[in-house]
Amino acid sequence: MIGLCVAMLGACFDGTIVGTIGTKLAEDLGGLSLYAWMTTAYLLCETIMIPIAGKLSDIYGRKPLFLIGLGLFAVGSVCAGLSTNMEMFIVCRALQGIGGGILIPVATAAVADLYSPRERARMQGILGAIFGVGSGIGPLIGGYIEGALSWHWCFYINIPLALIALILTIKKFPTPVSDGEKHIDVKGIAFLSLLLLDVLLLIEFGGKEFEWVSIETTAMVVIAIVLVVIFVKIEHKAIDPILAPHLIHNKTVIMAAIFMAIFGIGMIGAMMFTNMLAVGVFGLTTLQAGIWSLAMVAGMMITSISSGALVEKTGFKVWLIAGPILCFAGLFYLSGMTVTPGMVTQMAIDPDYLQDTFMMRYLSGTFVLGLGLGCMMSVVMSAVQNSSKPSEMGMTTSSVNLIRSIGTTMGTAIFTMIINGRITGELQSFVPDQLPQWVFDSIPHDTGVIGALADPSMIIYAPQIMTAFSNSVDFSFLAGGCIILILVIVGIFFKAQKPEEDPEFEAVKHKIESGED
Repeated sequence: MIGLCVAMLGACFDGTIVGTIGTKLAEDLGGLSLYAWMTTAYLLCETIMIPIAGKLSDIYGRKPLFLIGLGLFAVGSVCAGLSTNMEMFIVCRALQGIGGGILIPVATAAVADLYSPRERARMQGILGAIFGVGSGIGPLIGGYIEGALSWHWCFYINIPLALIALILTIKKFPTPVSDGEKHIDVKGIAFLSLLLLDVLLLIEFGGKEFEWVSIETTAMVVIAIVLVVIFVKIEHKAIDPILAPHLIHNKTVIMAAIFMAIFGIGMIGAMMFTNMLAVGVFGLTTLQAGIWSLAMVAGMMITSISSGALVEKTGFKVWLIAGPILCFAGLFYLSGMTVTPGMVTQMAIDPDYLQDTFMMRYLSGTFVLGLGLGCMMSVVMSAVQNSSKPSEMGMTTSSVNLIRSIGTTMGTAIFTMIINGRITGELQSFVPDQLPQWVFDSIPHDTGVIGALADPSMIIYAPQIMTAFSNSVDFSFLAGGCIILILVIVGIFFKAQKPEEDPEFEAVKHKIESGED
């Protein structure tokens, strides 16, 4: 279990580590024009591999898939650190994404192999805490290592983690393997991969590379619909489908998928834009912002572990209702950090003015938000596993992980659209007819705030630009809180079986512990 946690930790923080070091890295490799692909390549490959790895682990066992994923992740990390140009680095990030896309679902599904139903929630709580810690400390680790050594070492750090995970899992990793004839759903894998690629590229580049209302968007939507129809027909005919059609009849899996989609939207939106506010408005360094983000990580750890340990006594619903309410409370509190032009002007006299003014509110709000996020993930995952057949554990677990991953991608696009729409109105009300269009277009997506303030002709509008940006982010917090609050309704109707001891599992476990064959 420790080995699984170490592997999960590396895969999670490597997904966010580029956010801190990205600009420096792209400048060194001469590839600023390909900046977006540093994250996109990892995300695409990770998301596409999640359902494939989950299903293959049901067929061939968790251990071989886990070791393959670990090896790919380690090789991709070394090559990423050795990259000499941006194209090479992006390919290495894709390889890392494939490894991470194998590690995350296999590690999650392995909990069901290693622990009885009554113990799964507690262990999923630990994995949930690791997921939160890994995602949260990625920017912090990246900023620290890049400052102390170089960005190359942000990837070399994965090697000792991979070795530790290998040593702890190579010998004893009990895992069920299908004894029957093995059938790989090649057609299903191919069309699901194309579908996910199309959907993720649409979400990633819609509103940036092309408008949401455009020929490109229409074409990608039509392609997605066609691929869905073909994929469903293939799965109905497949001997051993990658996503079995009968999953639609498992209410626990369906409710969990809906829940995790909205959860993913809220989590990534909160993590991205709280850090953006801290750096872009409060004037923190990326390292300082990473330290501040530990408040959210601490909240997630507390409730992830607590919910897993207590769910057997309390049931699932109490956590799935309390979590969204806590998230809303945290985001609502964060949305009250209103910045005025006078405050921005005061920063010229005291650079730490906004940090001092909003620090406690920021830390308190993100901590409560973390408490809410930690209530949900492990509880949902344990409910899914307790309602799944042992032979389908990888498939059901990975399907929910897949939906969460798509939700995080959607969260970025949704929060960006919210900020984009709000900031345009804010800027126009402050300085109508004065700012060039590039300021409106670039602020939500890239370095528009920094770029605008670096332009000598724009410096006079610095207080208005900073105020508009901060107020737009605050509004996105409120909107995000309302989105997450929808989960209360899902939580009320969420039904899951109470964990029950599995006599066959306990008998096998006893034999393993007593050294019997």
